[in-house]
Amino acid sequence: MFENLSERLETAFKQLKGEGRINEINVASTIKEIRRALVDADVNYKIAKEFTDKVKEKASGEKVLNAVSPGQLMVKIVKDELAELMGGTEKELDLSGKPTIILIAGLQGSGKTTFSGKLANFLKSKKGLNPLLVAADIYRPAAIDQLNVLGEQVKVPVYSDRENKDAVSIVQAALAQAKQDGNRVVIIDTAGRLAVDEVMMTEVANIKKAVNPAEILFVVDSMTGQDAVNTAKAFNERLDFTGIVLTKLDGDTRGGAALTITYTVNKPIKFVSMGEKLDTLDVFYPERMAQRILGMGDITTLVERAQAQFDEGQAKKLEKKIRANKFDFEDFKEQLGQIKKMGNIKDLLAMIPGIGKAVKDIDISDDAFKGIEAMINSMTPYERNNPDVIDGSRRKRIASGAGKDIAEVNAFMKQFEQMRQMMGQMNKMKGMMPGMGAGMPFGKR
Repeated sequence: MFENLSERLETAFKQLKGEGRINEINVASTIKEIRRALVDADVNYKIAKEFTDKVKEKASGEKVLNAVSPGQLMVKIVKDELAELMGGTEKELDLSGKPTIILIAGLQGSGKTTFSGKLANFLKSKKGLNPLLVAADIYRPAAIDQLNVLGEQVKVPVYSDRENKDAVSIVQAALAQAKQDGNRVVIIDTAGRLAVDEVMMTEVANIKKAVNPAEILFVVDSMTGQDAVNTAKAFNERLDFTGIVLTKLDGDTRGGAALTITYTVNKPIKFVSMGEKLDTLDVFYPERMAQRILGMGDITTLVERAQAQFDEGQAKKLEKKIRANKFDFEDFKEQLGQIKKMGNIKDLLAMIPGIGKAVKDIDISDDAFKGIEAMINSMTPYERNNPDVIDGSRRKRIASGAGKDIAEVNAFMKQFEQMRQMMGQMNKMKGMMPGMGAGMPFGKR
């Protein structure tokens, strides 16, 4: 997402390269390119013009600070304005009420049910709460089935009543069940349609009136562009929702919805969702998204995802093995598993400043590690724990078991050995500089 917009903005900023000062002439051409880039990204022309007018007002006549070029100054101004356009600061969920009631609304196919499962997982794993999922879609049995499957995966109970065709009474019964069982949060997955219609709107409005939710989250498919913004307006007029969830941000979308939906309905984006994995849900931070759009990466989110998978006890154990130069294939496999849990590999790389542009045209599959895992799984437990014993005949057996060529096994073994040597060198550096340690990839003090 935003790849084309990022490239176009980078081109616009290049017009200021080498200039000693931002002036009316060079800022005018840059602003024109920025406006075109936004319109091409499916941003409404009126909004794009208002945005660039603000940028122009702030940029015109600005003197270049020491060590700051006009191009860098313009990037900062655009970043600040993009963040403001998308809401300025992050907005947390309102978890008031016992239980807290969260109503999920949106069109069919927007990702409501998947998001409901992700939100339940988020509240359970990151907030320590015990949610109850409620299947309030009385029209699609498949939606009830899907929610039950998701509930099993995240180990969260699901309330459903296939015989009841009254969504309001289903929700009321679920709420009574939640109070009885002590569930801290109730997440209601409502019915959707392929387009906005009166039946759907009336039903969701009736549920809202009956249970008075603390949060009403409107889920929207970001790939639908300005249609998403128009749908948000229609829902907001009837429901006065409290927040927006953007799904499918990893899809082929120009980004207009993400940029302008908050501006249009004056409601914050609270979450962004990518892919089907139930742990791929992020709180929306406008400034971080603005940084990613401008190719600055998003190291903060990357670190947070890594910390979520971090096991301090295991890390200390691993650091001891690295110090003793005993890092083995079992350790390596465990580290791969932690990386995979952090999310889509290409998305993770894009969070590193300067890397996003380099990998944008490279197809990086989520199955990129499967070949490596197959080779490790083809080793005996003794071989995994003692990499140095793997000779030529053992490599042939490993290749055969993993369905790989011997050359692939040899290349993997060479890369693994180079990594072990690098770790050894890092240990020597730690010994020479006792203050090092906290920032090392596999250790924490």
